Amino acid sequence: TAALGTLLRCFPCERLCGGCAVPPGALPPAMPPPARRRLPPAARLPPRTFRSYLPRSHRTYSCVHCRAHLARHEELISKSFQGSHGRAYLFNSVVNVGCGPAEQRLLLTGLHSVADIFCQSCKTTLGWKYEQAFESSQKYKEGKFIIEMSHMVKENGWD
Repeated sequence: TAALGTLLRCFPCERLCGGCAVPPGALPPAMPPPARRRLPPAARLPPRTFRSYLPRSHRTYSCVHCRAHLARHEELISKSFQGSHGRAYLFNSVVNVGCGPAEQRLLLTGLHSVADIFCQSCKTTLGWKYEQAFESSQKYKEGKFIIEMSHMVKENGWD
């Protein structure tokens, strides 16, 4: 019967239920559940907003960390680029990114002036923008953007 009493214990008030030898008024009453607090409107977090939204009807690339829109598939120039940490894509234009200061870097294809780009929403470094190419064969990259694949996710209509 002691085992049965343990199974029938009412844990919120520590009272044994069914066949209990404790008189009803001997234990303190159970505490009522805490009331749900509603946060004032000013304390609630606003929905995440981005500077630019790309159309839902287009295949897009977004930041893998916060899902901010980054580029439309139509802006993709090449999938065969190398970023600092792996494969990267070259885009004509991107949205919702900020640019750091330009600096000269010796990349696989020669000396370039580049500026790191970061997600405007979550501040993750995504890749870089080509500001200037010093070799004539690389001039087509000027004003274009590299985004590393590890920082992107495909959205809207991909098979």
